[in-house]
Amino acid sequence: MTTDVVITGLGATTPLGGDVASTWDGLLNGRTGIRRLEADWVDGYDLPTKIGAPLAVEPGEILPRVQLRRMDRCEAIAVVAARQAWADAGFELPTDDAEPVDPDRLGISLGTGIGGPLTLLAQDDAMEAGGIRKVSPLTVPMLMPNGPAAMVSLELRARAGVHSPASACASGAEGLAKGADMIRQGHADVVVTGGAEACIHPITIAGFSQARTLSTRNDDPDRASRPFDVDRDGFVMGEGAGVVVLESAEHAAARGARVYARLAGYGITSDAYHITGSHPDGVGQVGAMRKALRAAGLEPSDIGHVNAHATSTVVGDVGEATSVRKALGEGAVVTAPKGALGHLVGGAGAVESIATILSLHHGVIPATRNLEDLDPKVELDVVTDKPRHVEQTAALNNAFGFGGHNVALAFTRA
Repeated sequence: MTTDVVITGLGATTPLGGDVASTWDGLLNGRTGIRRLEADWVDGYDLPTKIGAPLAVEPGEILPRVQLRRMDRCEAIAVVAARQAWADAGFELPTDDAEPVDPDRLGISLGTGIGGPLTLLAQDDAMEAGGIRKVSPLTVPMLMPNGPAAMVSLELRARAGVHSPASACASGAEGLAKGADMIRQGHADVVVTGGAEACIHPITIAGFSQARTLSTRNDDPDRASRPFDVDRDGFVMGEGAGVVVLESAEHAAARGARVYARLAGYGITSDAYHITGSHPDGVGQVGAMRKALRAAGLEPSDIGHVNAHATSTVVGDVGEATSVRKALGEGAVVTAPKGALGHLVGGAGAVESIATILSLHHGVIPATRNLEDLDPKVELDVVTDKPRHVEQTAALNNAFGFGGHNVALAFTRA
């Protein structure tokens, strides 16, 4: 018998808000977290893009300074979101006298696309300026890509295994998929899953700019990220973390936990086509969605909506729209939150999974911000203008990443 995996806790810190409630409210009310970047370096380089989607609430407002100094920013926001999700699931933080979950049955699966480049670059600057003695002894644990997952495991004393998917912009979604596997394979009863990213820096902005993937709408940041719009000109880089607590249905029921939804199935494929571009026929994207449907025992007609990856790039949005149509049919309903959130890279799949879960839970689909003139090549029913209230039984969340990574997660109502 297949073990049911349910969602009992949600946590997030994003450009729209420092928690799930404010982020969800921002999506429903059409707010944006995108603005002109205010860091000193923005005008110090000849960068074509001077906008981004930084956090609405700094981790320093939540975590003590001593703890912050021992973590990369990416690790810090993972801990912030994990604490929220843990509390939302009804658990207390572990102490020497009380373990709310058997540590040997508690796992972590938390991805990141890049990890700790802010630490790496800052410590390189320190060594260049003052020599090796100026380099922090914590440099490696702060920059390593498994750092966010490791820090959360220390926070929660998880011993069933710590996994750190690094699949670019699909990392957060793959974190949930791996977490579900841990439960279904009997390795854990509870898994804290998701993704985090914090890499807004001149080198990343420059790199994406050179690849011509970023919006240059510097004079109008509110309208810069335009998924599926005919005038889209690239994505806006953001930062954030999303964490989801997964449990076996049996474990959740035994403790009387509130359940938001079920993670009913997932599909993972790889394009093996191009390091940055998806397959022109969408074979990997279509395959991921179809795998997710099969794993969940769903038909295309069961899907109430798709939370699209839709980054706002000229080629990518049309490619995904075509893939969704192939996988689900022409009547598929789609929304794209990156118009409000920007692109959270390794955190995107997790934060947008939370949006998908809440859409099912509350029966409302947020509108796609800044979609004013639908690209005629996007032959889908895209939710625009205002949220759409509709009861749904199931929904998909898509997350695709450089390297040809494709992940589709299928959620169903509790």
